[in-house]
Amino acid sequence: MTSPADRDELLPVFARGAELAGQRRDRLADDAILPATAYQIVHDEMMLDGNARLNLATFVGTWMDGHADRLYAEAADKNMIDKDEYPSTAAIEDRCRRILADLWHAPDPDAAIGTSTTGSSEACMLGGLAFKRRWQHARRAAGKGTEKPNLVMSSAVQVCWEKFCNYFDVEARCVPISDEHPVLDGHDLAAWVDENTIGVVAIMGVTYTGMYEPVEKIVDALDRIQADTGLDVPVHVDGASGAMVAPFLQPDLAWDFRLPRVHSISTSGHKYGLVYPGVGWVVWRERQWLPEDLVFEVSYLGGSMPTFALNFSRPGAQVLLQYYVLLRLGRAGYTAVQRNCRDVARYLADGIGRLGAFDLWNDGSDIPVFAWRLREGHTENWTLHDLSDRLRMKGWLVPAYPLPDALADRTVQRIVVRNGLSGDLADRLLADITAETAYLDKLSSPMPADGQTPSFHH
Repeated sequence: MTSPADRDELLPVFARGAELAGQRRDRLADDAILPATAYQIVHDEMMLDGNARLNLATFVGTWMDGHADRLYAEAADKNMIDKDEYPSTAAIEDRCRRILADLWHAPDPDAAIGTSTTGSSEACMLGGLAFKRRWQHARRAAGKGTEKPNLVMSSAVQVCWEKFCNYFDVEARCVPISDEHPVLDGHDLAAWVDENTIGVVAIMGVTYTGMYEPVEKIVDALDRIQADTGLDVPVHVDGASGAMVAPFLQPDLAWDFRLPRVHSISTSGHKYGLVYPGVGWVVWRERQWLPEDLVFEVSYLGGSMPTFALNFSRPGAQVLLQYYVLLRLGRAGYTAVQRNCRDVARYLADGIGRLGAFDLWNDGSDIPVFAWRLREGHTENWTLHDLSDRLRMKGWLVPAYPLPDALADRTVQRIVVRNGLSGDLADRLLADITAETAYLDKLSSPMPADGQTPSFHH
């Protein structure tokens, strides 16, 4: 019997049976089709997505060089958990961990402990689990209950921390941001910390605006709390973006393991670590801060392997890509890339700030991310959501959203400058923002006296 694939083999691609209109795609077909046809179907649907390079909403990397692309294809079949089968990949993972521990000033990078993850969300959850378990051990040793753990953080944390608290039965104590305190800065921290506090989260690059939280001020506040109450509360630094920016652009800023109260740091390799999604990292300054009963020994893949992760099987390719970038760039290369991103961010922020329609929330001086709001009194006829829609028509994805809690009445728009947003693209983006702002202003102006619709050119 001749199969549909055999009958289609000599037909032009778009005339094949599987390509005809009205084909159902949400059920498994009875017959196989040609790989070229299946490829074309998936390719064409994917083509309707936005252009990743023009997506200025995401922090996730969208560009790597051709050598990385080739390495990615060669390593696509490697399972990171299978360290017995892929010992070289496992050794490379450990080297990356040591490099990061050294970059973040661990007292002894070789004695620090850490792991790769599927992203910084998993890394954050592992840091939170270590906090909770250590707190539970200490409470039980003191003959006290373990029923009501809490974690203190800014109301502007990334949603992964809300997930952690929800999934693992921890009270989320979210300190509201305000005009006076736009980030968690240690102000009034004593009102939020008590004997059930398992830790405090500090963010190096707030998702909403890109601003650093001053880790040193948070630590100083916790030092005062310990002096007054005896409570010894550790800090986890959520460095999803900033942990791979600050060491190169703000090397003298004390935010990392130079502060002894910082027990753990997480980052996204697939953000400013400059790797495709998804890979994250978490490192503890010393082995003592990761409770041993959270680490499992598995032997059914061959050999005995310790593992601490929420996931089991996961790709090893991104770990190899991370090592490639660390080798390829070194300190000088990372500094050049991050400095260029920051220069582009500040150039864009300066240009947007000059338009007169907007007030900058920040200018991209921390990580290469900045936000702005519509200037009060500029107009009541259009919003930043309208500008976002206009820019989307040009291919740009520039999100508009409200700030959290006490600032929920403030809508901001944000640009994330990643490696790959060139100076030429930045000029085009600024020209489009300028043109679309002028268009919206003219569109919302009063109707001409003759009653004719205004004519706009942009």
